[in-house]
Amino acid sequence: MAANSSFAGTSTVVGLGTTTLSRSSARSTAFTSGFLKSKVAARNPLSLACASSGGRFTCFERNWLRKDLNVIGFGLIGWIAPSSVPIINGNSLTGLFFSSIGEELSHFPSPPALASQFWLWLVLWHLGLFLCLTFGQIGFKGRTEEYF
Repeated sequence: MAANSSFAGTSTVVGLGTTTLSRSSARSTAFTSGFLKSKVAARNPLSLACASSGGRFTCFERNWLRKDLNVIGFGLIGWIAPSSVPIINGNSLTGLFFSSIGEELSHFPSPPALASQFWLWLVLWHLGLFLCLTFGQIGFKGRTEEYF
């Protein structure tokens, strides 16, 4: 019990906020280098963002999609044109997809069967469309924002 009370009475730590260190140990050598940045107070990026945006913090910029109708228009045309070339047994991918839609709509209340060719044409046509739109967005925005 006596040992605990002797430790509880000492509350200051030498070197942390006290001036009890000697002058010789307080002197430090200042090293300078071109690789080291100047000493700047550390700032919390969250508090800076909150202060500049009226108290709201968002991880992404507001217009992260950067929607542009040129990309949608050119991407759609850029996909419909090559997918309309008749290379699959004399038929085009777009023609096969649209004709399979018509066949499935002929028996409308019942859904397409799992073995139907409709699913293959649906997945292939939309996969190509989304790839074309994605690469179009990358290319168009990369060009306008001078990435390349």
